[in-house]
Amino acid sequence: MELLGELQSLSAKIKQQAAVIQTEEATKSAFVMPFINKVLGYDVFDPTEVTPEFICDVGIKKGEKIDYAILKNNEIQILVECKKIGEPLNVNHASQLFRYFHVTNARISIFN
Repeated sequence: MELLGELQSLSAKIKQQAAVIQTEEATKSAFVMPFINKVLGYDVFDPTEVTPEFICDVGIKKGEKIDYAILKNNEIQILVECKKIGEPLNVNHASQLFRYFHVTNARISIFN
């Protein structure tokens, strides 16, 4: 299926299932992983392509983790930070993603 078709299919799935998704982990499994796999074309089960819970230590804060780091040729290209579907994003979330983005060589960052 082409990109537009994959996006439309995922959009329909989100509309149908959003009300029953209760957690961030469920959001990642139902919507984010299919987006990474089917829309972006990365194998979410290949750790050389997609690394879940990638450590992004920031200054003295150790153990900071981004939900997904997407790699190409062993270099981080995209960071994906997830929140539960329906959770309003705020400046603290943006600041968190900015910190992660700043300590990697990623070229793109995505919030769900």
